[in-house]
Amino acid sequence: MKAGRHLRLIAPALALCVALSFGATARAAEPAISIPPPSLDEKAASGPETAVFSGGCFWGVQGVFQHVKGVSKAVSGYAGGSRDTASYEAVSNGDTGHAESVEVTYDPSKVSYGKLLQIFFSVGHNPTQLNYQGPDRGTQYRSALFVATPEQKKIAEAYIAELGKSGVFPAEIVTEIAPLNGFYVAEAYHQDFLTRNPTYPYIVYNDMPKIESLRKLFPQSFRANPVLVFKAKS
Repeated sequence: MKAGRHLRLIAPALALCVALSFGATARAAEPAISIPPPSLDEKAASGPETAVFSGGCFWGVQGVFQHVKGVSKAVSGYAGGSRDTASYEAVSNGDTGHAESVEVTYDPSKVSYGKLLQIFFSVGHNPTQLNYQGPDRGTQYRSALFVATPEQKKIAEAYIAELGKSGVFPAEIVTEIAPLNGFYVAEAYHQDFLTRNPTYPYIVYNDMPKIESLRKLFPQSFRANPVLVFKAKS
């Protein structure tokens, strides 16, 4: 695709997902927090599993999970609303019920759901921010876990309660736990955005620090080469 055409396609997305100017985003992302793993976790099993995470603009959440060992695919999309409103233009209005989300496909024999939760709460986003993340405001940027199984729900609820009692976060965790009633893949220009645009100001200030925090806090889980959506399709 020609560069001019590509820029015209992603311009609306950049204007909406990056709602602040250069001056407003000229700060590092919030520091990651070292937290303990969950006491309750799933048992190792064979075969791929999926989990859906929502924590602000999906560019950064996708980028983090793409660098986690045991993850075979991390896809940006929408969850919480209907198929009819699962588009970036509609979701950005904040009234569709959708949250910008990432569907993670992983091998539970290599990385557990509990470990993914630990990474999500530690470096993926700030679970104490209600209906916003960093510069992004609206229910579409809420902290949420869309659980696909009773086991995921049980593990997520137990871990949030455990973290709340520990006092490791300075404020209450506001992460929503909701049943996964559908995941809808986002437009192609959103996929692998962090990897394809590492010098874009929003990515530099809000998301690249998350990748570095993942490397430092979870060295055994970090993979230097991300698993990308477009490579996964080829």
